[in-house]
Amino acid sequence: MPMTLRDWALLFLLSILWGGSFFFAAVAVRELPPLTVVALRTGIAALVLIAVLRLRDEPLPFVKGAVAAFCVMGLLNNLLPFSLLFWAQTTIPSGLASILNATTPIFSIVVAHLLLADERLAMNKAVGILFGFLGVVVLLGGDVLKGADIATLGMLACLGAAVAYGFAGVYGRRFKAMALSATQVAFGQLAATTVMMLPIVALIDKPWDLVPPSWPVVASVLALAIVSTALAYVIFFRILASAGAVNVALVTLLVPVSAILLGSLILNEELTLRHYAGMALIALGLLAIDGRLLRQSNPAR
Repeated sequence: MPMTLRDWALLFLLSILWGGSFFFAAVAVRELPPLTVVALRTGIAALVLIAVLRLRDEPLPFVKGAVAAFCVMGLLNNLLPFSLLFWAQTTIPSGLASILNATTPIFSIVVAHLLLADERLAMNKAVGILFGFLGVVVLLGGDVLKGADIATLGMLACLGAAVAYGFAGVYGRRFKAMALSATQVAFGQLAATTVMMLPIVALIDKPWDLVPPSWPVVASVLALAIVSTALAYVIFFRILASAGAVNVALVTLLVPVSAILLGSLILNEELTLRHYAGMALIALGLLAIDGRLLRQSNPAR
């Protein structure tokens, strides 16, 4: 699907909001367990979106068939990737997590090719997948061959999150046929995630036994929920409806920039030359997938 100028502007804004999410999560998991942060993120964001729906006089989106779809979307788009990414950020820098998350379009293409008739695998996408795979190999280096240490497991967890996002981007297209607004879809899947997370958190984290977090952590959780989730998901589903699964996944090309800047300037995180080389290969892959540069250089195509 072609993207309009408005789609690109929203995509750029979304990249800033989601780049900040890696920073906020890195601060939050210093004092709170990752699963608790996931539940707080989705729960607070769902409450915010209820208020937005009320202000817009939109009904709650529990129409026929929507609840089951929200549960599946919540699992693929929130519960699995958030849990994996937040745990990973206890083992690796937030900037590295964002780079690995940039492989989302690679997995989105493979899933879309297998499941969607209008998202077939073209040559430029195949080249993009190859570059993305090489980027992942460079990022992992020889760590996998040496053995799965905690940092390697963190990187693999980020890749698992990217796979989940790839399935979520494809699955989320079904909400367009339900005639639901972007805010309704965002609320529905966040509410479903929260309901699923509560018994998990109660069983594993026992939050009533946790030490109260500091004010910077509280502020980070609120920013993560309100700015990087509630607002971001409204934008995400709007782009998804107008531009398609693969195009909206291109946001991960821009996310590492803000995530790396925040991590290095405020959290004093450092990335190696290997990490930047891997990011460059993934970026080349995403540019190949997008295909716009190729079309501009060869107008006859």
